[in-house]
Amino acid sequence: MNIFVGVLVGLLVLTFLVTAHELGHFIMARRNGVRVLEFGIGFPPKAIAWVRDPETKKWSRLPKSEWNKPQKGLIFSLNWVPIGGFCQMDGESAEDKRKGTFGNAKFSKKTKILFGGVLVNWLVSFVIFTVLAWTGMPQFLENQFNIPSDVEVVKAPVIVTKIAEGSPAQASGFMVGDKILAVDGNAMEYPSNITAYNSEHVGEDTTYTIIRTLKVCPEDKPECRDSEKVSESFEMKINVKLNPEGSKYLLGLAMESSQTLSYSTWSAPIVGAGLTLQMTGETFKGIGHILWNLVTGVGSQFSFDSGVRDAGRESISEVGESVSGPVGIIGTLFPTFTMAGPRNLAFFTAIISISLACMNVLPIPALDGGRWLLIAFFKLRKKSLTKELEEKIVSRAFLVLLALMLIITILDVIRLF
Repeated sequence: MNIFVGVLVGLLVLTFLVTAHELGHFIMARRNGVRVLEFGIGFPPKAIAWVRDPETKKWSRLPKSEWNKPQKGLIFSLNWVPIGGFCQMDGESAEDKRKGTFGNAKFSKKTKILFGGVLVNWLVSFVIFTVLAWTGMPQFLENQFNIPSDVEVVKAPVIVTKIAEGSPAQASGFMVGDKILAVDGNAMEYPSNITAYNSEHVGEDTTYTIIRTLKVCPEDKPECRDSEKVSESFEMKINVKLNPEGSKYLLGLAMESSQTLSYSTWSAPIVGAGLTLQMTGETFKGIGHILWNLVTGVGSQFSFDSGVRDAGRESISEVGESVSGPVGIIGTLFPTFTMAGPRNLAFFTAIISISLACMNVLPIPALDGGRWLLIAFFKLRKKSLTKELEEKIVSRAFLVLLALMLIITILDVIRLF
């Protein structure tokens, strides 16, 4: 049931984000004098449609028999495929010079229209992050953006999830569920902080400050049944001598962070903007890392050195593991974040919105950034971009994207099962 709910939430969120993107194109097109033929939620076939009379400004139901016929007014449709939406403008070819068409619009107006969707996706992320900054922002990055003078961080301890057999942790009396507050008096927020500290104190004696929760009998019932036991938490210290350098593990604990939240007041909009910029930078960095691994991985396969080829295959494998398509996002990530609570789901939604924005500014002809680059290139050359050439470039780029999405979808399905 949790997976079903997560998948349903994922479909709704992706539809909302893509529709918001297309709404950006719609608003910019209308503001810059370009006629929009149809705005649709979901992808065809149509389920229901309405048309707006350009003279009376009133909406009326569009009969099914009229769906495929040209209309004088704007069509608004709900469609059966529930992933995304679309904004169909009049004369989307750069060669079309009829009044009110996209092709006839000035270059500056085309720029606004093409990047309108990207701006709305960033705006959605800004709004979500701003609301979270007010109501409780999950901390997913160790250097997550905030305004130090206006932030209250409710720290959550590091929790012990597993103890290795024969390890210093086991010998010292650690228990699964222990919450680690500090090591040698130094506060620890993340498992990585503890790991780094241990690496700097190899073979030394360390003191862990923890909170332990046990089920105990109430004072007035010295001998009670399990159902009558109550939880009691207390702080204690555990002395551990870390293993020497070169050992299989220094401490022998598997740990995870529970949710740490930060709260802002007047700076919430600044945090919303700053975190949107930070996550945008991280997204572009991730895309660059993936492309670098892919290019170097494929290139290394032509090497005569078997070690270089093996390293290249690892890089290609890393690309496959780090990339998720709609199936992986909806089938795995959304159920996980949905079960983690509304805050985490909202944070993930903002990240997906930023990812959509970043992907669409890439210089790929089938995407907004690529279409803009194509138009700009021919404008600089002072040559007209014919409809045939534009369609050929865009369609071939779209086929490459489609093939890539198919590969990613197959990998997603394999990971799911």
